Amino acid sequence: MIKYIFDIFRGIAMVSMAMLFLCCQDNYKRVGEEAQKEVYPQGVAKNFEATYTEIPEKLGAEDNGSSKIVAVLSGPIRNDFENLLFPYQTFPEGLLVEIFNEKNEKTTIEADYGIYYGATSVVDLQGNVLIKSHDGKELETPQLYYDRGNEWAFTQEKFKFTNPEDGTVMDGEGMDIKKDLSFLNAHKTYGLMLIKESQDD
Repeated sequence: MIKYIFDIFRGIAMVSMAMLFLCCQDNYKRVGEEAQKEVYPQGVAKNFEATYTEIPEKLGAEDNGSSKIVAVLSGPIRNDFENLLFPYQTFPEGLLVEIFNEKNEKTTIEADYGIYYGATSVVDLQGNVLIKSHDGKELETPQLYYDRGNEWAFTQEKFKFTNPEDGTVMDGEGMDIKKDLSFLNAHKTYGLMLIKESQDD
């Protein structure tokens, strides 16, 4: 008898919760200051390519010198929101970054989506992020932050790091790394990692 009464109360409680969830709709029309403001880019570039250069040494007013390409950024669309209080740019259809070191060796970074925050020089890369270094190393992850000022990348997501030099493949979660993949600090690793043994003569 008690079980029967308990089942009745449980049924009433479930019906009440279902009615509560179905009845709670936000029909309030927001106007004035509480309405969400539409933000539009001040400019849109299609099939763009931006080249970043630097002069290796300080030049005076009469000196001659040449600049060196340090990075090339390209993609299908760039939306410019640099006129806002916290300026940024978005790359809704993906981007490709080519970075060159002192020896002119190239590292490429690809992603499906990106946001560049000009005030902090941080790029938020999302979706199929792939970094390839000049020596064949590869890093794959769903999201990666790249700090341009410190030339450092980091993520809290899962990643896969392939190093053809020593034939290793590392899976893990969370890491920080130099832009050319020369140094990797993994927070957590798991799975199978192949390591070559050195043979002494």
